Amino acid sequence: MKRILVLLCAALCLAACNRGPKVIISNPVDVKMGDPFVMLASDGHYYMYGTTNANRGYKAYRSDDLYNWEDLGMVYVGRKTWNQNCFWAPEVFERDGKYYMFFSANWKENPNNDDEVFRIGVAVSDSPAGPFTDMYDRPIFDPGYPIIDADVLFEEDGRCYLYYSRCCYKHPVESEIADWAREQGLYDEIEESWVYGVEMKPDFSGVIGEPVMLLCPPKSMSDEQAEWESRSVTCREANRRWTEGSLIFKDKGTYYMMYSANFFGGANYAIGYATATSPLGPFTKSADNPILQRNDAEGGLVTGVGHNSVTRSRDGRKMYCVYHGRTSATGEERVVFVDEMEIRDGHLRILGPTTRDGLN
Repeated sequence: MKRILVLLCAALCLAACNRGPKVIISNPVDVKMGDPFVMLASDGHYYMYGTTNANRGYKAYRSDDLYNWEDLGMVYVGRKTWNQNCFWAPEVFERDGKYYMFFSANWKENPNNDDEVFRIGVAVSDSPAGPFTDMYDRPIFDPGYPIIDADVLFEEDGRCYLYYSRCCYKHPVESEIADWAREQGLYDEIEESWVYGVEMKPDFSGVIGEPVMLLCPPKSMSDEQAEWESRSVTCREANRRWTEGSLIFKDKGTYYMMYSANFFGGANYAIGYATATSPLGPFTKSADNPILQRNDAEGGLVTGVGHNSVTRSRDGRKMYCVYHGRTSATGEERVVFVDEMEIRDGHLRILGPTTRDGLN
């Protein structure tokens, strides 16, 4: 009997250790960052990376509860490989004991003197806390136009897929919203960013085949997605419609691709999602979109929500959406929010945006 009690106590202690500290919901968290990406590493800690004012690379933060974050300082510094002016939207993945950071930055080669020459690079580290160093002295590949917001999917069969957003820069697109903008005397043209996917070589040295366009803004104003994805234009924020910040994951055989639309610096930035049965689509946008948007019209404090990542509780039972936004108190500064997320009957739902305190 004594031995049974000892084993039972040991099992209970082990279960408690596996659960770790409780996740705390209290928004916004005390991190000023855009495009936050959170990873639960094998060491049991959460790590967050994102776009900050450090225009020479990336910082990282570490947490046990998704609320209290320790600033780890710079974990990647782009040196001679990249121009020292824009480093955006990093994501980090743990594979076979190594940590791989995929990121967007302005490439050093710019023969046409373009304002944007963004490409995607990859760096590696033995630790999620860095330091990360470039794997190659070049981008992963060059599609011939500026690209940002790398996201990676690792499949069970060993294949991996790279997703990215083609920049709006020098990408005017004809549509009914473009016709409307000209008729209103607002803009002569509407530029758009589109989400693409492509299979990537297992060593991340290049791609296999040609990129496939997966998501773009609607061409018809009667499309049920057109209203919310066109608010940057209709609210006169910019002559652009964005489809960016893609984040893909698989659940019960369905591929869910979350994405952000509208101007990242504006109040109407919002999140939607699309689904597919294969990693390169075709993807169908959800009729539930947008699933996260400003709430100030309903008495809330939050605007400009978007470019999210997804992480889970240590036991895998709960999903959390991590995104940036703004409040009346933070002004133009982007800050990080964490809200619960769920999938019910194939429908993805984010339980936010919230500005509350309390243990989960």
